[in-house]
Amino acid sequence: MNLASPLSLAGLAAAMALLSALASLLTQQTPSLMRRLVMPALGASGALALVGGVLALLGGQAETLSLPMGLPWLHWELRLDVLSGFFMALIGAVVIGVAIYGPGYAREFEHGNDSLPALGGFTGIFVAGMQLVVLANDAFMFMVAWEVMSLSSYLLVAFQHEHAPNRRAAFLYLLMAHVGGLSILLGYGVLAGFGDGFSFEAMRAAQLSPGWASVAFLLAFVGFGMKAGLIPLHVWLPEAHPVAPSHISALMSGVMLKVAVYGFVRFTFDLLGDFQWQWGVLALVIGAVSALMGVLYALMQHDLKRLLAYHSVENIGIIYIGLGLSLIFLGTGHALLGVLGLVAALYHTINHALFKGLLFLGAGAILHSAHERDMERMGGLLRRMPWTGLFFLVGCISISALPPFNGFVSEWLTFQAALQAWALQSGVLRTLLPLAAAMLALTGALAAACFVKVYGVAFLGQARSRPVRRAREVTLGMRIGQGWLAALCLALGVLPTVVVGALNGIPQQLLGQGLTQSTAHGWLWLTPVSADTASYSAPFVLIGLMLAWWLASTVLRRGAVRKVRRCDAWDCGFAPPNARMQYTATAFAQPIRRVFGGLFEIEEGVSQGEDGRERHSLHVNDRIWGWIYLPIVRATNAAARRVTLIQSGNVRIYLGWSLGTLVVLLWLIS
Repeated sequence: MNLASPLSLAGLAAAMALLSALASLLTQQTPSLMRRLVMPALGASGALALVGGVLALLGGQAETLSLPMGLPWLHWELRLDVLSGFFMALIGAVVIGVAIYGPGYAREFEHGNDSLPALGGFTGIFVAGMQLVVLANDAFMFMVAWEVMSLSSYLLVAFQHEHAPNRRAAFLYLLMAHVGGLSILLGYGVLAGFGDGFSFEAMRAAQLSPGWASVAFLLAFVGFGMKAGLIPLHVWLPEAHPVAPSHISALMSGVMLKVAVYGFVRFTFDLLGDFQWQWGVLALVIGAVSALMGVLYALMQHDLKRLLAYHSVENIGIIYIGLGLSLIFLGTGHALLGVLGLVAALYHTINHALFKGLLFLGAGAILHSAHERDMERMGGLLRRMPWTGLFFLVGCISISALPPFNGFVSEWLTFQAALQAWALQSGVLRTLLPLAAAMLALTGALAAACFVKVYGVAFLGQARSRPVRRAREVTLGMRIGQGWLAALCLALGVLPTVVVGALNGIPQQLLGQGLTQSTAHGWLWLTPVSADTASYSAPFVLIGLMLAWWLASTVLRRGAVRKVRRCDAWDCGFAPPNARMQYTATAFAQPIRRVFGGLFEIEEGVSQGEDGRERHSLHVNDRIWGWIYLPIVRATNAAARRVTLIQSGNVRIYLGWSLGTLVVLLWLIS
C-alpha cells in the first residue's frame, strides 16, 4: 500500500499514538522525556490523523485493509472512507492542540507522587483506541477498540486515585461504559444475525424487518447515547470529566463523545439504512431535553470543569437534534432536508470538539496557575493571564453560538432544518419540530447567559482569593495549544461554505445526495435550502465587525468623544468596593434557579465555617440520579444481601450449588 495514502497515514497515526504510550515507560527514570518525546510523538499522531482524515474527506474514495489479527475466521478489517475521514481529522485537530499544551501542564506531575508512565501511557492508548474505532470495518475490531478506549479513559479518570471522589467517578464511568458497550454489542448481534457475518459489508446487506431494525436502533441508541452523555444516561459525565487531568478532559469531552456520535451515525445511517421517522422522533425529543437540561444544570454550577461537563450534555443534545431532524425527514421521504439535518449535526460535532477542547484547556490553565476550580474564588484573571483570557473568550463566544465564530453556523443550520416543518404531512410532526426549535433557541439564550457568568466572574473584577491574586500566565506551549483551537474556531466560523462543501461527501456516500445548492452562490454566501429561503455571509459579518471596531477606535483616538475626567465614583460615604461586593456565580444564576427550581433538588441554608462566620451554602443535585439510579442501587444492594445467604462456609453446600448449576447448564445445552 502507498505510504502516502490516507489509510496509511491514519494507520501511522494510531502507531505513533501507541509509540508515545511505549515511550512513556521511560519517564519513570527521566521525567523530562514526557515533554521531549512522549508529547511530540502524540502530536505527530494528531498531525498524521488530521492530514489522512482531510485527504479521505476531500478525496471521496474508500480504502480498505485486512490485518492478520483477530479471530481465525475473521481478520480485522480497516476502512477509511469519507465519514471516518471526517472523524479522523476531528480527532487529529484536537490531539495536536492537546500535545502542544500537554508538556507545560504535565510539568507539575514530574516531581509529585503521580505516575508519569501511567499518564503518558494511557493517554497514548486512549488516542489510539479512538482512532481504531473510527477505522474499524467489522464489529469485532470495533468492539475491541471501543473497550480499549473505555478502559484507558477509565484509568485516566482514576489517575489521581488517592482521592475518594476520583475513585467513585471512575467506577461509575467504568460501570456505565460497560453497560453501554453491552448494548452496542447486542445491536451488532442483531445485524450479524441477519447479515451472516460480523463485517460491516455483511451487515449492510442484511435484510431486517421493521421490528428487528427498530430493536437494533434502540440498542445502538442506548449504547452510543450512554457514551455520548444523553439524558438520562449522562450521570457519569459530570462526575468523570472534572476529576481527570484537564488535557484528558479536553480529549474526553472534545473527542471521545464525538467517537460515540460517529458510532451512532455509522450504525444508523450506514449499516441500518432503512430509515423510520419514529427513530427521528426519539432522537429529537431526547436531544432537545438533553440540550435544555444540560445548560440548566450548567448554570447552577460554580465548579468550572463540572460546568463545562454539563455543557457537553447540552451540545451532544444539539447534535442529536440535528440527527433526529435528519431521520424524520429521511423517513418521510424528504431526502434534501434530511441531508441538511445530517450536515448541521456533523458541523456542530466538529465545532463542539474544537470549542469544548479549547475551554477545557483554558480551565486547565487556570487550575495550573491559580490552583482553583471554584469560580466563587476566582476573579480578575484577565489582568494576570491575558492570553488565556483571550482564548477563553473565543471559546465562550463560540459555544454561545455568536457570529462570526463556528458555533453560530451549525446552530443556524439546525434551525434552518427545523423551520422546514411545513414540508411534512403529519400534524404531530409539524408541531413537534417548532417546539424542538423553540427549546433550541431557549438553550442558546441560556448558554450565552451561562458564559457571561463564567467569564465575568472568573476573568473580570477583583481576585477573590490569594492563589488567584498570585496567578501568572501559563507557558508558551500551553498558550499555543489554546491558540490553535481558537484559530480553528474562527476559521470554521468565517468559511462555512468551504466546510459544508467538504462535508458534502458524507451525505453523498451515505444517502446518495448532498447539499450542492448550499455553495451555489460562491464562497461568500451559504444558502442551505435556497437563496430565497435563507442565506448567511460569514465573511461580510466579520468585515462589518472589524469596520465597527475600527470606526469606534478611530473616533475615540481622535477625541471626537468628549473627554471625561476619571475619578472614584461618589460612594455615599461607604468603604471602597472590594471583592466581597462582587456578583458571585451563585448570585448570577439565582433568577434562573428560581424560575426552573422545580427541575432540581436544591439544598440551601446557612452553615457556620471554621472561622466562626456564618456562610451561605447551596447544593443543586441532579433529580435524575434520585429518580432512576438510586432505586437501581438500592435494588442491587438488596439482591446482593440476599445472595450472600448462600455463603455459609460449608464446603459440601458449595459443592451442592456447583452440581446443581452444572445439571441446569447441561439441561439447557441439551
